[in-house]
Amino acid sequence: MSKPVESGGVGVAGSGLVLGVLASGQFLMTLDSSVMNVSMATVASDLGTTITGIQTAITLYTLVMATLMITGGKIGTILGRRRAFGLGLVVYGVGSFTTSVAPNLTVLLIGWSLLEGMGAALIMPAIVALVAANFSPERRPAAYGLVAAAGAMAVAAGPLIGGAVTTLASWRYVFAGEVVLVLMILMVLRRIADVPPAKSRLDVVGSALSVVSLGMIVFGVLRSSEWGWVQPKPGGPSILDISPVVWLVLGGLLVLYGFLRWESRLVHLGGEPLIDPSMLRNRQLAGGLSMFFAQFAVQAGVFFAVPLFLSVVLELDSLQTGVRLVPLSLALLLAAVGIPKLRPRANPRRVVRLGLASMVVGILFLVAGMDPGANAGVVAIPMVLMGAGLGALASQLGAVTVSAVPDSQSGEVGGLQNTATNLGASLGTALIGSVLIATLSTSIVAGIQSDPNVPQSVQEQATTELASGVPFLSDTQLESALSDASVPDVTAQQVLDINSDARLEALRVAFSVAALLAIVALFFTGKVPRAPAAKSDAEAPSPQTPPV
Repeated sequence: MSKPVESGGVGVAGSGLVLGVLASGQFLMTLDSSVMNVSMATVASDLGTTITGIQTAITLYTLVMATLMITGGKIGTILGRRRAFGLGLVVYGVGSFTTSVAPNLTVLLIGWSLLEGMGAALIMPAIVALVAANFSPERRPAAYGLVAAAGAMAVAAGPLIGGAVTTLASWRYVFAGEVVLVLMILMVLRRIADVPPAKSRLDVVGSALSVVSLGMIVFGVLRSSEWGWVQPKPGGPSILDISPVVWLVLGGLLVLYGFLRWESRLVHLGGEPLIDPSMLRNRQLAGGLSMFFAQFAVQAGVFFAVPLFLSVVLELDSLQTGVRLVPLSLALLLAAVGIPKLRPRANPRRVVRLGLASMVVGILFLVAGMDPGANAGVVAIPMVLMGAGLGALASQLGAVTVSAVPDSQSGEVGGLQNTATNLGASLGTALIGSVLIATLSTSIVAGIQSDPNVPQSVQEQATTELASGVPFLSDTQLESALSDASVPDVTAQQVLDINSDARLEALRVAFSVAALLAIVALFFTGKVPRAPAAKSDAEAPSPQTPPV
């Protein structure tokens, strides 16, 4: 058994292996959703279910992860970080194997959505704590940067891997490959310095309240595209003529308030809370968590819209779409690893602001590039700028959050950090998706109604059918639908042109909202410290005393 470190830090000789293991774990946790997104039709066909069924599995996977992150962080404190990491890998591996042999949707839900989600909730907070345990404070920014880069690269590489494996073999091999990767990590896990377990008990009531509150919020956000944010969509459920999304989010916030009050009561009575609420009053930690939330909201929104442009507007296949995202992965990796290496004493606040600015410029390039004659090359420069910006944030934020509290609380920070990222990703995807579809529907209806060449009957039909939203269709898909509906060729061409213009307008608006989110995040960077993290556990600022 390797000796646990007390002050953090491993030798240079062992750091490569440790980083490789932890980065592989982060890559593994992030890969599934991006792979599944490009393989949904094939998976649905193999399992005898619908696209909606696979989307439900994706939703539940995100939901399980998001709701259990805080509890997973606390379990890591009780078991020890390395043991929690290993246990999470075992659960995740069983889930991956179950998914790879799933004969139907029910088994897929158990293997992927439940077991893999539970495993990820143990693994991801433990990764944050194990980086703190294995690297000295001055080396942590580079380590956190590489680990974060591995996760973001999985998002970008997922379509490439999923498209290639699904096309050349079967989507099942992706999950079988994950089992192999899990076994490889477990074989070398003992080489990682551990954080020993602490004598503590799990706050069962607090865990239940956190699961319910976060579950209600995340589920509401994830269903917003189908149910509507406030106004219920036609045919969708409603409560008092208002979309259930409002009630879920409001109810979740109320339960979240109750959770925080319960945790404060435990602290006051000398109990053992799931998290110490005073941590959230720590200015530096709050700043880091808000940046994680913003980063993943923008990242998820852009990763939602860019593949739509490539795969629907330009009709590239999954493999070609994945190739176009490679520049982002490369730029992200270079920035995440290069900034700490070349400028180890860089001002974290300045780096974060420059990263956000790079993301804004990259997104604005996308807005400007959404023209009728645009080709796949239009995303090259924006992807490099986005990757550089995301890498800049990744190089700083992990060290910012962990250095805000004593190393003994790094597991709890990991739970909060991953909760913030999951909430940000869920909100970013839902918000950008809602804006895109709403703009698309409005633009198509307006275009058809204002075009004198479109017959009145078609105008009325379009208005009725598009009132509940319009799917993001390629020209080939729309041509087929118009042909099946026996729409005259001249009218069909007019509708195709209107749809083409509306798609680009919807993408412009969606990218503009993503840029707005990044700009708003700049207003919250004041809580990110100017000085780089360089402290030991004993020197850590108290959560009750926000650092200046």
